[in-house]
Amino acid sequence: MYGNVIFVVWRESVEALLVVGILNAWLAVNAPEARRARVFLWSGALAGLVVAGALGGTFVALADVLSDTAIGIFRTVMVLVAASLILQMVVWMRRHGRTMKRDLEGALGEAVTTENWWGVFTLALIALTREGSEAVVFLYGILSADLGDGRLPATGAGGLGLLAAFATYALLQLGSRRLSWKVFFRVTESMLLLLACALLVSGVDGLIDLDVLPALSRRLWDSSWLLSDGGSLGGLVAGLTGYRARPILTELLAFLAYWSFVLWLIARPRRQRTVAA
Repeated sequence: MYGNVIFVVWRESVEALLVVGILNAWLAVNAPEARRARVFLWSGALAGLVVAGALGGTFVALADVLSDTAIGIFRTVMVLVAASLILQMVVWMRRHGRTMKRDLEGALGEAVTTENWWGVFTLALIALTREGSEAVVFLYGILSADLGDGRLPATGAGGLGLLAAFATYALLQLGSRRLSWKVFFRVTESMLLLLACALLVSGVDGLIDLDVLPALSRRLWDSSWLLSDGGSLGGLVAGLTGYRARPILTELLAFLAYWSFVLWLIARPRRQRTVAA
């Protein structure tokens, strides 16, 4: 579980640093009142993080006041919401990642041209609220899928992810051939798709426990002799990919349906470009 926490905090923090870095660099070159504009930029970024933090606090508060049955339902829903949002984010990045810098700079240029400094604040607020809220939902979904070890170790894992994000961003800014932005987004996209699958399978398990979905079968096979999902390595693989050593039919169908849908999403734009050509 904590590997997933580190990964999500790392990935989302790098993306947030990228957004703020793009805006800050543009202001340094193009804004006639760069110092004033930066005050609004960083104030908006900070406000976005506060909003995301408030969302996380709301989730924790709800978990503390709900009944056992209600919290089981809430956590299962959040696991499935996190899986859906991860998939949606990957699709969005594939479609808009190449134009993200141009779009951000265009919106910022309009605000600076009209000296609408609150527009700069709002742009940073929206961007950081989006990144921070995504991270909060993803993390709550991950923690809801594996509830055994408490909040303190997860906080430490998040801190490691944040430190790794600053180091990664610094390397990416140096323009390393081995670690380019293209490589970063492609690798993390694949890891996010695996994580979304793991969350989906955990959500399906939750729905079965709540008697919302039927199991449809007994255990189909037992590969624990090869890799047990209860061990250290197997647990890590299960948390990252949705692997189950003793799956039931409902889990297997969810797994196959997910990857069929993902492959269709990935292949669809390529087919459209081929037809257009």
